[in-house]
Amino acid sequence: MNRSARPARLGLAVGAAAVLAVGLTSSAEAATGRIRYFSTAGQEFQIDNPPDNVCINLQVRARILVNETNKTLSYFFGANCTNFTSTLPPGRTVSNQIPLSVRVIG
Repeated sequence: MNRSARPARLGLAVGAAAVLAVGLTSSAEAATGRIRYFSTAGQEFQIDNPPDNVCINLQVRARILVNETNKTLSYFFGANCTNFTSTLPPGRTVSNQIPLSVRVIG
């Protein structure tokens, strides 16, 4: 084997491993904070540190939805993130939209 090819292959292997490691850790990110929501009866629910880009079905339709995370939420009228309604930036609240599912989008 050519002596100059060996260090190049080693460098390529190390670089590929680094890219793979970074790619795997970024897929497991989560928003910091919590999503709070209230049913029409006033019962409070919360989701702590919700994962990014994962659809979360709420336990009940949310009369009030509060985004206390550091990332924007999409919220949906239907379960399984169907029937997109709108987005909710960090630190904001929405009422009377009655979503049934949410997703952290960044």
